[in-house]
Amino acid sequence: MLKKIISGGQTGADRAALDIAIKFNIEHGGWVPKGRKAEDGPISHNYNMREMLTSDYSKRTEQNILDSDGTLIISNGKLKTGSLLTKNLAFKHKIPCCYIDLLKIDEFEGAIILNEFISENKIKILNVAGPRKSNDPEIYTCVKIILETLIYMIVIAAEPDDFELSDFLLLEKEPVKFYKTIHDAVIFLADTFDLKTRYFIANSDDSNIAVLYFYLIDYIKIKLGLDSKNKNLLDLCYKKLNMDLIDIEDAVMVILKDLKIFLEKDHVLKVIK
Repeated sequence: MLKKIISGGQTGADRAALDIAIKFNIEHGGWVPKGRKAEDGPISHNYNMREMLTSDYSKRTEQNILDSDGTLIISNGKLKTGSLLTKNLAFKHKIPCCYIDLLKIDEFEGAIILNEFISENKIKILNVAGPRKSNDPEIYTCVKIILETLIYMIVIAAEPDDFELSDFLLLEKEPVKFYKTIHDAVIFLADTFDLKTRYFIANSDDSNIAVLYFYLIDYIKIKLGLDSKNKNLLDLCYKKLNMDLIDIEDAVMVILKDLKIFLEKDHVLKVIK
């Protein structure tokens, strides 16, 4: 079972992997060059990274490979520079490596291959690499899609016994109201759920946020009008995130996490000794 995602923190593929890990409450990290160097400036301290003693990119690339159970490389075409070095170093150290070329397969097929790779090699710590943003402006989105699809596959395979879609209200065709603050939206959502569902959300482990997310994503989008361009609410969600590219699904996760925190105040089950 995947427990941690690491990368070198560079823009593009590296950054997408870290953002997905943070989104789904998966442990993240990795080594970065001295000074937290990246092409867009020092890497934000929102990312839990460790600094090398050298500013040499290749050294952090090698260390991340060594610290992982396997490395994923994603590209749109032939590997170059750092991505090619990553593949060669993984081969040198005999670390399992999964290479996905999106000119040959699509993102969904890539996620299937990655899922099999993780399962077959029993990977708990996955190192993710690929082009930087300046070399491939589309790679960030591609990596996000593959990793989010992977997490969806893991959730579906787990088939949690204590969670059923029937627990939730039927979706309405139109949002009830365009709430202008996240807090108001959270209160509204909490009121739409029955007591059993509120307790389930509040008592779910943070590491299982993906389960809630994939079952509730359409419900939240429709109920709050996110698909109908509820701009005020979307803008507030985007301000809370520190990501290169943000979409409606990312906003859903912001609201879901705030909803969980809100419900934890008076819906957490206490163990009586």
